[in-house]
Amino acid sequence: MAGFADLNVPQGPDKKGLQSLLEAAARRESGSGAAAGPSRAGGAGAVRRFGPAGGGGCRPLPAVLVGYSAVALNHVIDFKEKKQEIAKPVSPSELFPSLPIVQGTSKQLKVLTRLTLVVSDPSHCNLLRSTSSNIRLYDIIAVFPKTEKLFHIACTTLDVDLVCINVTEKLPFYFRRPPVNMAIDRGIYFELLYTPAIKDSTMRRYTISNAISLMQICKGKNIVISSAAERPLELRGPYDVANLGLLFGLSESEAKAAVSTNCRATILHGGCFPAVCADWLAVRRVELRFWAQTPELLLVYSRNSEECLWGGVHGEEASQG
Repeated sequence: MAGFADLNVPQGPDKKGLQSLLEAAARRESGSGAAAGPSRAGGAGAVRRFGPAGGGGCRPLPAVLVGYSAVALNHVIDFKEKKQEIAKPVSPSELFPSLPIVQGTSKQLKVLTRLTLVVSDPSHCNLLRSTSSNIRLYDIIAVFPKTEKLFHIACTTLDVDLVCINVTEKLPFYFRRPPVNMAIDRGIYFELLYTPAIKDSTMRRYTISNAISLMQICKGKNIVISSAAERPLELRGPYDVANLGLLFGLSESEAKAAVSTNCRATILHGGCFPAVCADWLAVRRVELRFWAQTPELLLVYSRNSEECLWGGVHGEEASQG
């Protein structure tokens, strides 16, 4: 079974609340009330869910005890609010005395660090083009462009792992195929949030509309669905999130990938190989910033050198070089 991940857990000042969020993520059940509506089997409007078992078809399921294998603590910098300095990421070991065990396994939840820059002016992108040592300490780097020009820059030139899509209001521009395709070719993923869709009916309308607009261009490729949940009650289980992906215009396989293999590829793109090795990393053909691949062998190289960090036969576990 592929590991599931939530790459957007806001890192607030409340350590106790953050600990509760991580415990909820590790033990979150799927299939228990994520969708609304009549639930009598076979009745009109019955909730249809798919789960981890094989068979391919959608069917009603009881609660599935599967938690997230990894989460990313998101530190957001919004240049519009005030000038902010980018601090070094706080190590999870400094925040939490112990990490929760992932539901259905005997392994601890993996906690990664993420930096998201909200950019509303081209000058804000200069920070990502710099050689700031603090930026490179984060496992995942994301950008939230506010204009069409900045979206184009993020897709075509910026060295980032995620491009965040606004889901709380109507987009001020239309997605265009050239920058989206270039981002896909560069191994960059697009992030959609589901928490706004379950909070407010208006934002739900914007979320679905903006997501479908993106799907018409990217054809379901390189999509990551995250929560941005601030409370445990706002979290949904991995298979419930995949069901929400169907509303966003994804196919069943694409929706599952948006909370599993695409998240794994995003972490690899960011260069965080130790966090996803061995039990969590099954090598697959993914676009990385530094990689070499033959038809069967994938080799991942260091960001700053030619040292081979990971390598393995396509479809098998990676091994340390």
